Amino acid sequence: MRVLLLCCIVALAASQSVHFELGLNPKKTYEYKYEGMVHFGLGQPNLAESGVKMMCKIQIVGVSQETFILQVSDLVFEEFNGVFRQNSFKASPKLTQRIAAQLVKPIMFNYVGGHVSDIRTSAEIPDIIVNIVRGILDLFQVTVKTTQTIYELEEANIHGMCQSNYATEQVVNTTDMHITQVVDVSNCKEKAAIYRGMATAVLDQDSKLRGESIMTTLRYIYTVKPTAEGGLITRAHAQEQQHFTPFNVKGGSFKMQATKEMVLLGVTDTARAVTYGPMESKGSLVYKFVNAQANIPIIMQNLDDPVPKAVEMIKHLAEANRYQVDIATSQDTIKVYQLLRVTPYEGLELMWKQLAGNEEHRRWFLDMVVEVSDARILRFLQTRFQAEDVSAVEAWQTLLLSMNHLQAIPDLVEMAKMFLNMPFSKSNIYLWHTVVLSYGSLVYKHCNYYTPCPVAAVQPLLDMAVESLKKGDDADMVLALKALGNAGHPGSIKTIMRFLPGVAANPVDLSPRVMSAAVQSMRLIAARDPQSVQDITMSLFLQKTLPTEIRMLAFMILFDTKPSMALVSIVTMHLQLEKDLHVVSFTYSYLSSLARSSTPNNQFLSTACNIARKILAPKFGRLSYHYSKAMRMDWFNDDFLIGTATEVFMLKSATNIFPTEIMMKGKFYFIGRILQLLEMGIRADGLKHLFRNFQQSFIGDLGSGDFQALYSMLQNWEIMPNDKPILSAFARASGQEWFFADIDKETIRNIINAVRQFGGRWSPLWASIEDLQRGVSWHRTKPFLIFEVRYFQATTLGLPLEISKYNENINGITVNAKATVDPPLIKSLGQLFSSDISLETDGFIGFTKNFWLFYGINTELFQCGTEFKSESQVAIPWKFSAKINVRERKFELDFPSCKKEVELLSVSYNVYAVSRNIEDLDKITPMMPSAIDPNDEVVRMGPTIVRSEYEQVSTRNSWYPKNKVCAESNIYGAGVCVESEFRREYYHEEYPLYYFLGYTHIALKVIPVQAIKAVDKIHFEIDAGPSRPPASTRQLMETLRRLSKEAAQRVHLSSDSASSERGSDLRASDQVMEASNSTPEAVYIIKAFAISGNQKPEGYDAAFYYTPKAKTQSAQLIMSQVGGDTNWKMCVDTSVRAKVEAKVHVRWGAECQSYDMSMRAATATLPGSKPTLKAKIHWTRVPGNMAEIGKRIERYVPGMALLLGFTEQVKGNTKQEVSASVIATSADSVDMHIEFPEYTVFRHAIPFPLPPVRFQEVQQDNSNTTTDSFGWA
Repeated sequence: MRVLLLCCIVALAASQSVHFELGLNPKKTYEYKYEGMVHFGLGQPNLAESGVKMMCKIQIVGVSQETFILQVSDLVFEEFNGVFRQNSFKASPKLTQRIAAQLVKPIMFNYVGGHVSDIRTSAEIPDIIVNIVRGILDLFQVTVKTTQTIYELEEANIHGMCQSNYATEQVVNTTDMHITQVVDVSNCKEKAAIYRGMATAVLDQDSKLRGESIMTTLRYIYTVKPTAEGGLITRAHAQEQQHFTPFNVKGGSFKMQATKEMVLLGVTDTARAVTYGPMESKGSLVYKFVNAQANIPIIMQNLDDPVPKAVEMIKHLAEANRYQVDIATSQDTIKVYQLLRVTPYEGLELMWKQLAGNEEHRRWFLDMVVEVSDARILRFLQTRFQAEDVSAVEAWQTLLLSMNHLQAIPDLVEMAKMFLNMPFSKSNIYLWHTVVLSYGSLVYKHCNYYTPCPVAAVQPLLDMAVESLKKGDDADMVLALKALGNAGHPGSIKTIMRFLPGVAANPVDLSPRVMSAAVQSMRLIAARDPQSVQDITMSLFLQKTLPTEIRMLAFMILFDTKPSMALVSIVTMHLQLEKDLHVVSFTYSYLSSLARSSTPNNQFLSTACNIARKILAPKFGRLSYHYSKAMRMDWFNDDFLIGTATEVFMLKSATNIFPTEIMMKGKFYFIGRILQLLEMGIRADGLKHLFRNFQQSFIGDLGSGDFQALYSMLQNWEIMPNDKPILSAFARASGQEWFFADIDKETIRNIINAVRQFGGRWSPLWASIEDLQRGVSWHRTKPFLIFEVRYFQATTLGLPLEISKYNENINGITVNAKATVDPPLIKSLGQLFSSDISLETDGFIGFTKNFWLFYGINTELFQCGTEFKSESQVAIPWKFSAKINVRERKFELDFPSCKKEVELLSVSYNVYAVSRNIEDLDKITPMMPSAIDPNDEVVRMGPTIVRSEYEQVSTRNSWYPKNKVCAESNIYGAGVCVESEFRREYYHEEYPLYYFLGYTHIALKVIPVQAIKAVDKIHFEIDAGPSRPPASTRQLMETLRRLSKEAAQRVHLSSDSASSERGSDLRASDQVMEASNSTPEAVYIIKAFAISGNQKPEGYDAAFYYTPKAKTQSAQLIMSQVGGDTNWKMCVDTSVRAKVEAKVHVRWGAECQSYDMSMRAATATLPGSKPTLKAKIHWTRVPGNMAEIGKRIERYVPGMALLLGFTEQVKGNTKQEVSASVIATSADSVDMHIEFPEYTVFRHAIPFPLPPVRFQEVQQDNSNTTTDSFGWA
């Protein structure tokens, strides 16, 4: 018994001497085996993936009670690029050696109670190595509680200050403890993640409720052994999984999986202390981002000695793209950007000296140096402005793009202020506008990253606005207000209020143009300080003494703040008492448009607007388009998380029939962001002086009286004021105004003097024509990085995850031309209208567009991940000669024959698994297999249109269609082909992402084909002068007239119902043929011939005839094939009765008798009925391929109609006929019925805004109508 009691006492004492609180013994040496791995792919079998793996041993030695040294040894770095289970990781010896040389150096850190802090290294160790060490030490960061088995904590880890959920479990039969830790990475405070290039894309939180494009999970599993010194981690495992897609992750995604594991190998007594040199603090365990501007994820190159490399590449790019754009060199522009980003300022100046002397090299350098994006580009531009060794146009372009791509950090914002005070900035009006507006844009981006945003950043613009108000200069006030609008700084509200009557403390009488700029300057503040903007705009909207357009603009900005239901109700209440119909019409149409909005950011506002619309509709629902209007069209798809919106605003006033201001906006909704693509506006209030008398004489029927009134008005343009702009235009991109211009009377005078018909040698056009006669050659190429959007996030391994999008364009145009004028110009340009002009020209216009999407690890030493790469090209070369005689209205064009294949348009893209490292060659593997298994079944389909080749390989998970359709002409020896090829894997999955992934190629080509005769040239001729038709044409018209009469006689013997409709058609044809007795003159004669030496030309000619009658406009086209034994012709008869009916009758084939088709459209309104538009297509005989296409369409329509909300009714209708009717059932909806021979599809109450007032006019005009033009009663 005594022995047993003694054993219990010893066991109890032993258990009390060990505990689980994590700690390390400073007198011990701990050795662990570590392995970290990350790979990227789709997670599907047989698809390529990429990844990296790092294995090593780590040794931890104590320095003091809380300080320890970590050393890494036996490092192995491996890369993977290929198909899982078919390929394996491969060692990278050179990169291993490079990383090991840094990791072998001692790294110091503090460790207390399971928490790592204050990491220190020698100064020369780069941040990438320190971050890898953070990934290792992250496995030691764990909080152990023995009093709870499930607990939550907010604690620091490599991702930031994140919420952790713990679960502990005692291991059976051992004293060890298993700890599971799950970290909520998506909601970390001070998260280790940054955005670049997204400052102007508004965050849309409502869109995130519909779905996410990124989802991340992170889990740790620990085995902790209790010891006398504390808990000892014997094994630790971490797994991080991330799903990413450009769409909604619910619809398929790219996948990233990162794992790391650490296993204790042994614990020994420390034999000797570790020696180390001076160390500096690198911060905490949280991942630290480095300046990654130069680490472009889609390329990797040696960046040593960048200046000569960049100079050589710029020269190569200029030469390769000298005549046309070379798509093979387009990726080299990204390499130049990367080299420039590591070039010091002195290197930029050296490059300028080497390249500025050559015009082509100079342009390329100025276009590309804008991507440096830090203080170096500002210093470079400062030197150029001070030296004035660039033109105003060069300075304008370079400064605009430089400021747009500049990093918006405080130091650079402060540095950029210097351009506001440089004399050269004011040397050109458009350069000065760009300087001021660009600074405002920089402030806006700065405020996106620094909250609250300091007022000092916007102070120069506030000073400009106040100073311009004191001087009373409209132009300066507008510029300052536009810049404040770009800045969107809430601190500018008080200054802006000084320009707005009714809210200003000391109101000043200002022009509507200035007030308009002041109201619009709050457009971006609306999102940052919605309450203040609501107060101001609501006050402006309710002031009935303000100009109408200012009230409407205030209403627009008010709704940019996303007002509450209560505020919308107040607006609705006031509108019911509003007397200004322009204000009512604008606001009602805006509310109606928003009520139909489906975008996430308007989901609550649309409900409020829908209620307001219903309240206002009885009183204001029938205002016509004579009044101001606002229109919005949008859509949003939850599966793709993509949508678009277009808004058009037309602001009018009671004193002017023409709009005072017209604006158009386009927005793009994409993965939780709202990008304002393009916004344009025109302000024309200066024209009211010109249109004052015109408004009285303008009838509105566009007749001769209206045109005479317009001509008389334009002759009086001198009456317009000298001190006010006649027209103003602006353009905004991404919500930022980058250009605006005023057209005043002096500008119009200069234009008129330049193009005046009797301008002499003093005219600038005269000099241009003389240059053209001597021969001109002009070439421009412009590379342009449209956007660079980057998102960085830490991974558990301490490697930076990057999601990046790059869009690079190279635009090019080349023109070579020489002209002759006979007789030559002597006195005035008016002689051109009576001379023969000949022109020889060749050239090229086109562009290449490259788009990359990268998802993976990107460091300065290595990259791995998934890369989507798209190449698009438009390449249009030309070479032709032209002869022009304006007086005789004759134009001739001669093109050389087609000798080689020319690709006009191509789009190609693919997805790759990529691996790159600084020491080895790139490894790029298409994610989808590129080879076709010869054992797979090949399905071939016969020709369809003209000539078609189709090949398809389908297996269970694969889809490889390949198609080529050509339209060829053996007359001209040329053809046009459309080629397409797709390779898809798992295309049957119901995931949108898989619809797009894989190889895709689409091309449009012009190809040479075997011609009937050797073609020397292709000749086009247009004769717009009066001429009688040739004898053959007159004979054809007489034959058709005789055939029409015979057909009409046969119709009288048929049934009444059939003859009524068909007879109507033939009577119309008879009327057309009777007009031929007067041998009408051709309005146009067009010829397209293939010329073969002295042989008779072959091709086609066409003659247009116009035979006007009372209340009816008729025209005919007769096209004939020329050459050989052919009698093929096409005859087209058209007849239009204004506001009532339009008819087209087409016949073609031998003497226009083989095939027959007719089309009609007419309005039909019976007494008491609703306005209706009816259309019908009827055919008697058509070619077999047209019939086959029609059948395919007929089979396709029901499915598409179902998706669009139509109902199908199976019933037999008139054979060989398709008819449709659209009935305006209400002010904002229509009913639609479409009848096919075998079925009918219809839908009621389709939303469609219409001018209801016009309905009453139509009903009054047709009050005596009992049947329509189709014979329907």
